[in-house]
Amino acid sequence: MAVEYFTLVCDDVPNDVLLVDPGSSPLDVAQVVRRLAGLSLWRSKVLVDQAPVVILDGIPEEAAEIAVAALRDVGAQAEMRQQT
Repeated sequence: MAVEYFTLVCDDVPNDVLLVDPGSSPLDVAQVVRRLAGLSLWRSKVLVDQAPVVILDGIPEEAAEIAVAALRDVGAQAEMRQQT
């Protein structure tokens, strides 16, 4: 009897959302982080002040693109990175 091995291919690679720089309005960025991550405003502000920092970890690509667009809309520099 032969042993067969299969390689599973995941179509949706998890992504991280990285806040590189909050820009000129960190409070607006903190409010977006609060909405995206479900944190309190105080914790969101602390997280924004620690930039560069990962805001969201291991989310689908489509959700990561939406989060990056929301952060960029308020003047932040953000990027999406695939997890390896």
